[in-house]
Amino acid sequence: MKLKTTSKTPLASRTETTHIVQPQDINPIGTIFGGTVMAWIDLAAAACANRHTRKVCVTASMDELHFLSPIHLGEIVILKANVNYTHRTSLEVGVRVESEDPFTGERRHTASAYLTFVALDKKGSPTPVPPVLPQTAQEKMWFEEARVRRIARLSSKGRRRTSKGNV
Repeated sequence: MKLKTTSKTPLASRTETTHIVQPQDINPIGTIFGGTVMAWIDLAAAACANRHTRKVCVTASMDELHFLSPIHLGEIVILKANVNYTHRTSLEVGVRVESEDPFTGERRHTASAYLTFVALDKKGSPTPVPPVLPQTAQEKMWFEEARVRRIARLSSKGRRRTSKGNV
């Protein structure tokens, strides 16, 4: 029996979350721990993936994570997640992280990441995901860039499997 999967636009699952950087989030120099930002990225991306698939989605990988500027105590952190690309049972979610000065409203792009998720059925096996249908020129560009990243990711995975080294 073939499952029917209805296409969805990126807008249908786009997610935005916010956090205020608290004392427990910062390191000794007053900036946020990278691991905290990574966890927030994973949560925002997971919510986006779940909205798109309406299934349990697990993180398969996070790549291309770049920290561009520090985030300080008391700043507001905004995470914007978007489905960039879908394949049969997986999808790529891009996350843009911005920090906002709560007194001036000035925003800075502080990090970006791409995550791959796999959708699971009730038995924990990979299951088909709805195709993403990019609408805007920006979404179409993200789709094509994600398609190229997927090819590179799979190529790299094949090289890792055949490598005889420990790393």
